[in-house]
Order: sequence, then structure tokens, then C-alpha cells
Amino acid sequence: MHQHLKTDIERSVRMALEEDIGSGDITASLIPLHQQANAYIITRENAIFCGRDWVNEVLYQVDRAINIEWLVNDGEPILANQLLCNLNGPAQSILTAERCTLNYLQSLSGTATNAHYFARLIAGTGVKLLDTRKTIPGLRKAQKYAVTCGQCFNHRLGLYDAFLIKENHIAAFGSISAVVKAAREYAPGKSVEVEVENLAELKAALAATADTIMLDNFTLHELYEAVALNAGRAKLEASGGITTQNLRSIAQTGVDYISIGALTKDCRAIDLSMQFH
Repeated sequence: MHQHLKTDIERSVRMALEEDIGSGDITASLIPLHQQANAYIITRENAIFCGRDWVNEVLYQVDRAINIEWLVNDGEPILANQLLCNLNGPAQSILTAERCTLNYLQSLSGTATNAHYFARLIAGTGVKLLDTRKTIPGLRKAQKYAVTCGQCFNHRLGLYDAFLIKENHIAAFGSISAVVKAAREYAPGKSVEVEVENLAELKAALAATADTIMLDNFTLHELYEAVALNAGRAKLEASGGITTQNLRSIAQTGVDYISIGALTKDCRAIDLSMQFH
């Protein structure tokens, strides 16, 4: 695991536990401290599994005496009623950790499952589906990791790791060439992407040697024209108005990427359950 993700998991879990436990789990406190328990987590539906490291961190921060035996790995398909893991340790601690554990698993597995669904729609086209910054606040890196477990890909993590020059940036500078030049001078090693709304702007972005050009709400005909005009000079990314109905047709135009906010913002939590036995 990359260090930046490990640090993010520790911080995320700490905040999640603080908001859930607060001054203490008064219900679990009714159970004697010495009482031990065995438990397991199952899924109630088919999904792509994701979230092991977040659960491990929840258990670590709640009580290092909780042991977990994983039966699945991130990115693996799981089937309804499948056993995902076994737990044993202090009953009080397992109960305290239960909700945060399930929250991470249901949300990240939901994201991975959603991404996998979209990935299957464009299988064989060679196009990479990209996520966006439309993520749950506080779970940016977690959801982007889940997207990769669903066989899709990450766009930039945030506003800091790549340039994405949009209409208002261009308006402030006066031209695409001027703002791209400024970006190259400000951070020479950063990727520069320019959003365009028509073929004239595409030509300007190509002349400015943008690394990637986002084709915003282009029609299918315009996308084919853009691919021909580009002739492999820049990477092309289709964005805007993407649906499950037109996704494959867009992928077949020859663009390199398609960015879809729905990968992370339209996810439904997977139905999971923890049971004591």
C-alpha cells in the first residue's frame, strides 16, 4: 500500500470512530469487559468486494485484541450470502467497531461494484474510464482506490496534482495558448489538460500542445471529427452527458478516456451484515 493511502486510512478511520463513539459506546459498555465473542460478516447481495485495509484499521484503533480472518480480497467478486471474514475477541470491542466496519465495506464495495458495472459496458474497446472529483467528502482517496478495484481508472486526485483548464480559466487569461503557457511555466512537470467545447477550441488546444484535451458534451459526430483532427497528438477525453445508453458508442469513436462522475457519486451501499455466533 502506498504511504499516502495508509496515512489517509488512519486519518479517515480516526475521524469516523470519533463521530461514532464520541465519549464512549454506552450500550456495548453493558457487556462485561472479559466476555469474548466470535462473529462473521456476510454479504446479502452480489458485489465487487473492497475495503479490507479500512476494516483492519478500524479494528486496530478500537482494540488490538480483535482478530480477523479474511476470506476474500479487494477486487474479488462476491456472491449473496457469502462469508467474507471471521472475527474473534472482546465482545464489547467488536460491537463498538461493528458500524464503522460495515460502513466502510458497504460504501467502498458499492463504489467498486458500480465501477465494475461501467467497465463491463466498454469491454474490448481499449478506452479507459476515469473517475472525477465528485466523491464523498473525506473519502476521496478511498473511493478512488475502490474505482481501481472495479477495473476503472483515476483522474487527478485533487486540484494539486494536475492542471485542468476550464472555460473560466481561459476567460481570465484571454486565450488557451496564454493559460497553457502559464501552466507550463508555473509547474513544468505537471500534466496540462484543457477542456474545450467545440472543434475551434480543440484546434487551439492542440496548437498550445496540451497533454490531454477534454471534449465537453461533444456529439458522436463531433467526437469522430475530433479524433481525426487530433491524429494522435494529444490524449482525448470525452466528458459530459455520458449515460449507460451512449457509453459504448462514445468509446468506439477512438477517444482515449471517458470521465464519468457517476462512478463515485451515484453509488449504492452494498447490503452486508455482521452476526455473532
